[in-house]
Amino acid sequence: MALFALAVLLLAFTGSSSATWCVCKEGSDAILQKTLDYACGAGADCNPLHQNGPCFQPNTVRAHCNYAVNSYFQRKGQAQGSCDFAGTATVTASDPSTGGCSYPASARQFDDISNVMFNHQFYYIIYGINPLES
Repeated sequence: MALFALAVLLLAFTGSSSATWCVCKEGSDAILQKTLDYACGAGADCNPLHQNGPCFQPNTVRAHCNYAVNSYFQRKGQAQGSCDFAGTATVTASDPSTGGCSYPASARQFDDISNVMFNHQFYYIIYGINPLES
């Protein structure tokens, strides 16, 4: 089972050279927090940012803002204007992923990652085992 989960993750993370992400521009924590709050409230999946989530660390407003705006951008199909956030975010071709936190470069990758995370939690809750550690 662990091998299957790993294979699904690897397939989800394979990207193309034309991948794009959305990240927050430099700014005060107060401004970035407003952007983060908006993105999370407007459709971004911010669950990975919760404590003990795969993207909680680094625990900074900027890092969380980056993940949230990218999630929103990908869920909106990278539509024009979906990575602006009143001028606080911008599109980049540089993968902002860090440590154990991978930033999807498409809505499909985002959905694949969400499904793997859900299935992992399901097995842990129902069977009391972690399929990624088996």
